[in-house]
Amino acid sequence: MVAVVTGGTRGIGLGITKALISKGFSVVMSSRSISDEAQKLIDSNPEKAFFFAADISNESDIDNLVAFADEKFGAIDLLVNNAGVAPKVRKDILEITPDDFDYVTDINLKGTFFVTQKFVSLLAKKGNARIVNVSSMSAYTASVNRGEYCVAKAGVSMITKLFAARLAEFGISVIEIRPGIIETDMTAKVKEKYETLISDGITPIRRMGQPEDIAKCVVSIAEGNFDFCTGTVIDCDGGFNVRRL
Repeated sequence: MVAVVTGGTRGIGLGITKALISKGFSVVMSSRSISDEAQKLIDSNPEKAFFFAADISNESDIDNLVAFADEKFGAIDLLVNNAGVAPKVRKDILEITPDDFDYVTDINLKGTFFVTQKFVSLLAKKGNARIVNVSSMSAYTASVNRGEYCVAKAGVSMITKLFAARLAEFGISVIEIRPGIIETDMTAKVKEKYETLISDGITPIRRMGQPEDIAKCVVSIAEGNFDFCTGTVIDCDGGFNVRRL
């Protein structure tokens, strides 16, 4: 079994990569650069872990990633669209610039769309392949100091539905996982704020999530436990999605 994980060298993506390898998958990790931890994973699993440098905001990089996977494996069983960036600086929506907006949406939204589109040919060869889109609770939660991120993740939710409808005829399911507050490099700068919110009860489960929590969901999908589902959303967020009085 073969998987491609974008943004697979750190944070949630690396957690997903490790979990898939532990289940026997060969995994192609892509990102703009490789982390030390990802390199160690490759060194210890040279037959299962592979890296290909790609910036998914760049169409030619996506094409090269697809070509690499095609040449090495000929087809893939699983695509995990995990690559994403946070705003370089959190700004009020009245202050963000077009460049701020494009930086986030070119990767998180546009990149996710075209990675999915371009990998269909390799997924369709398997006849029972799966796509997982890692979005965020920000897909439906307004954060006015990082609006471009919320817009991008809301768009990923629609990408999930669009491709779920289009690819069902090829036997390809598309499922969205919405992480909550996950402890990664991306949230490190605001960890104290999130810990206070969690302590005050913003989530029923009072802890930050870990990359392994998301990875468990991906593995379950990869193993076929959700094969009668497509366009489905899995909230992995400590219960943040539960409306309470």
